[in-house]
Amino acid sequence: MKFYLLSDNIDTKMGMRLAGIEGVVLHEAEEVQKELLRVMDDPEIGVVLMTNRLINLCPELVYDLKLNRKRPLIVEVTDRHGAGQLSDAITRYVKEAVGISI
Repeated sequence: MKFYLLSDNIDTKMGMRLAGIEGVVLHEAEEVQKELLRVMDDPEIGVVLMTNRLINLCPELVYDLKLNRKRPLIVEVTDRHGAGQLSDAITRYVKEAVGISI
């Protein structure tokens, strides 16, 4: 199984490429949704890495896929600009999945 990156900047894509991970750079919500759905149907991809900004462009779709599909696993990654709101995203995901606030 392969990793695949959906990024909003070229620096993250190049860094992951150095580690052998292919990916694309996207900027608009429509292109993110289209590419994410394409990647989710690829049987070779086991883990989808997505930057914070792209997840924030279509959070409903991402969380729906996380909750209702077994694979590939969607993992939120930060880019070179900082940690972003990763802990808030994890808290929100747990709240939606389990129904409790932490």
